[in-house]
Amino acid sequence: MTADQKFRHWMKTLIVLFIVLFLYIIIADRHVPLTTEGRVQGYVVQIAPEVSGKVTDVRIGNNQMVKKGDVLFTVDQRKYSIALEQANLSLQSAYEKEATLYSQREAAIANIARAQATFDNANREYSRLLKLSKQKVISQSSVDNAYAQNQVARATLKAEQQNLKVIDAQLGEKKGQSTAVRIANNGIEKAQLDLTNTAVLAPSDGVVTNLQLEVGTMAKTNMPLLTFVPTGSMWVAADFREKSVANADDTFHALVAFDANPGSVYDFDLSSRDYGVAAAQQTPDGALTKVEVNNRWVRDAQRTRVNLKSEETLPQSLFVGSRATIVLYPGDSPFWEFMAKTQIHLASWFHFIY
Repeated sequence: MTADQKFRHWMKTLIVLFIVLFLYIIIADRHVPLTTEGRVQGYVVQIAPEVSGKVTDVRIGNNQMVKKGDVLFTVDQRKYSIALEQANLSLQSAYEKEATLYSQREAAIANIARAQATFDNANREYSRLLKLSKQKVISQSSVDNAYAQNQVARATLKAEQQNLKVIDAQLGEKKGQSTAVRIANNGIEKAQLDLTNTAVLAPSDGVVTNLQLEVGTMAKTNMPLLTFVPTGSMWVAADFREKSVANADDTFHALVAFDANPGSVYDFDLSSRDYGVAAAQQTPDGALTKVEVNNRWVRDAQRTRVNLKSEETLPQSLFVGSRATIVLYPGDSPFWEFMAKTQIHLASWFHFIY
């Protein structure tokens, strides 16, 4: 075989391999889609105090693991201790006011009894004089005076009854339930809560990262001071071309190779797929529609996010933002499973290089 024939033979072979590889890429993109646009996602909690004041103690270090309920830092509690003492004094004053109301209630009951007796007497007197008036025994002025006395006695009785209702409304159903006492108790609960909130606690097990807090910092209510990443909250999210995952469902599985752990492959399952991207989101701002201008004949493919889950804990070397390569495959196809494993293992070994 001459050199020219060998050259043509190798060219034919390369062309055939190129066509086969090209066809495989087109077909595999629908059955075992692969992407290098994968990242470790995780919840990031901004820790903010619920009270304001000077930071008096920082009990954690940067990137320190903490348990749920551990004290992260404390705020000066002196003014909140004073507020609690003030609330206790207000409660004592409320109990004294309640005792006064009970005394007023006893007096009101006595006044009602007296007013009732006066009204009964005036009513009987008016009835007698009214009968005598019909017999022309007494003058009309005497009847009018009796009627006036009767009306005054009735009004006095009603006033005393209303006064009792006002006192009962302030006292409540039983002792310790008066309006003043309940307000004072609420004040104590708030003061105790504020005093408790001077110690800022870890909401769950996790890591405090990017620590920039020092003693003496002025903390403001609901203003974040710490970045907290809960452990066990991390997952993997991958961005695929939309046509690649159009047929992906719950039967698909995923193989993941992390840049941080070259040579290792991890099994994942599909958790969910996002139903939108920011590029299509519109805000009702009163402006006209912005039309996309793209003069390219073949535009960039739209990507969609797929979220993965695993029963196993992610490696300790990973962090929020770690990069990953992901390949999906249908669980009912041994051939595509084999091809997916081949691709991901090659990608994983390439991580040793870059």
